Amino acid sequence: MSTQWTRRRFIAASAALAAAPVFVPSRLLGAEGPSNKIVMGCIGVGWQGMGNMNHFLNHDDVRVVAIADVDANHRQKAVGRVNQKYKNKDCAGYNDFRELLARKDLDAVCISTPDHWHAIPAIAAAKAGLHIFCEKPLSHSFNEGVAMVDAVEKAGVVWQTGSWQRSTVKMRLGVQLVINGYIGKVRRVEVGLPSGHTDFHKTGKDSPNSAPPAELDYEMWVGPSRMMPYNRCVSHKNWRWNYNYGGGQLLDWVGHHNDIAHWALASKEFGCGISDRALGPLTVSAIADFPSPDALWNTATKFRVESQYPANVEVVISGGHRDIAGGTKWIGEHGWVHVNRGHINASDKKWIRDVDRKARSGELKHILPAPKSHWIQLIEHIKKNDPNTLTPIAVAHRSQTPGHLGTIAARLKRTLKWDADKQQIIGDAEANKMLGKTLREPWTL
Repeated sequence: MSTQWTRRRFIAASAALAAAPVFVPSRLLGAEGPSNKIVMGCIGVGWQGMGNMNHFLNHDDVRVVAIADVDANHRQKAVGRVNQKYKNKDCAGYNDFRELLARKDLDAVCISTPDHWHAIPAIAAAKAGLHIFCEKPLSHSFNEGVAMVDAVEKAGVVWQTGSWQRSTVKMRLGVQLVINGYIGKVRRVEVGLPSGHTDFHKTGKDSPNSAPPAELDYEMWVGPSRMMPYNRCVSHKNWRWNYNYGGGQLLDWVGHHNDIAHWALASKEFGCGISDRALGPLTVSAIADFPSPDALWNTATKFRVESQYPANVEVVISGGHRDIAGGTKWIGEHGWVHVNRGHINASDKKWIRDVDRKARSGELKHILPAPKSHWIQLIEHIKKNDPNTLTPIAVAHRSQTPGHLGTIAARLKRTLKWDADKQQIIGDAEANKMLGKTLREPWTL
């Protein structure tokens, strides 16, 4: 997987495991085991990670027993939160996620690390037989996503991606309108994403490089990416705006709104007729405004990705262009449906009331599942040993594909032809090389 442990680190991990309370994982007890709890570890507990952890922590069928984070402040805060919840001091904290994965009492892990740290721990967790909740976007490079899908499906573990919009009422209603034929055959989809950069830390982009803070293991934080001098403007949260660690707004949000677009396009009758586990464009062209490659924040600030999909469907993914509204809009033969967070609209508003009523009464031909919680759906599927969650890993990988291809097309300033079955760019060796990235030694997938 990666670097060899030092003898000192191995001894420390062994001692920590020996001192930790013993929980027999539910996978060894069966669904009717005495505790019937899913034993979980959390890797990455910063901003989004703490929120994800709390979703699992507040469910009676889950027992969080371990935290891994390279920031001691994040780690200690999360351990304290877990111990406060359970009214004990049993939760173990680790700087290195590999020490957490070495535990024998885990059923599942929640991975909420920056994008460049998704693939390696996810693949390692799958090889350890652990079920996985992982944040979107799935991977930092396209080829990492391919490797992640292969590892998870080979291991046969349950996976849920953090594309939680599939579990919301308005998004589900919108997709049900499309797949039940209210707008007729889909002709065009408009996917509106945020543009620019967001300064989460309110520090500006001109802070000087400095020594990393004492609480942060910066060498481990950079991990498989190219080593850069520490700068607080490209660290927690703001790593998204540098291609060394993230993919900007396009890759950050494609796993949300384009995921919803794909969900409906998988319709056999009214969409592309291809499962969202295998769906992909035929051609991709793109334009984007890129800052200087040497800038601290160098991800695209404005972009437009235009793709041709099977069944003569056009998909446009846009950020910073006023003609495309935020969210997902399907345009068909008989009208349109538009969804965004907390919002649904249609060319005929009566459709919305009608599809909702018919879904509740069971009259619809295609009724989508209505989970109580996107996070807890993972737990329910682990107990049923059912990998068909709302956002399995193959679905998440395909949803982000136009984002990766769009970034490459914009950089090369040419249209790419895509083979969705082989997952390769046709007749373009330079572009195909850009589907992957070189990992910093000694890290490997």
